[in-house]
Amino acid sequence: MRIGELAERAGTTTRTLRYYESRGLLPARRAVNGYRTYDEDDLRLLRQIRTLQDFGFDLEETRPFVECLRAGHPAGDSCPASIAVYRTKLAELDALIGQLRSVRAQVGAQLMRAEAQLPQGPDPQCEFGG
Repeated sequence: MRIGELAERAGTTTRTLRYYESRGLLPARRAVNGYRTYDEDDLRLLRQIRTLQDFGFDLEETRPFVECLRAGHPAGDSCPASIAVYRTKLAELDALIGQLRSVRAQVGAQLMRAEAQLPQGPDPQCEFGG
């Protein structure tokens, strides 16, 4: 298939495909007429990249998964390098979750302090200056 069809089937743009090609994530095969040509395996690579990016992986982090697929594995995450990237990403996510829990606790404490300081009786009129 040609680049426009691949882009449409993958839900992306031809510009993105050219970028992936320049980064070595998508093979640069050309027909005799000079047009880029792609097949179902390339579509599978793109779907793997897209899924990982939807999960928060940056483009370079997708490389081991792409290489695993290119090596003939049925899934991009069935290689040691892919598993290592998963482990690294999980560690990053765990750290972020820890930071978010800390921030949440701080905001909760601030809310409790602010609520404790509210005067009893009718709600005070607070003006918002914009």
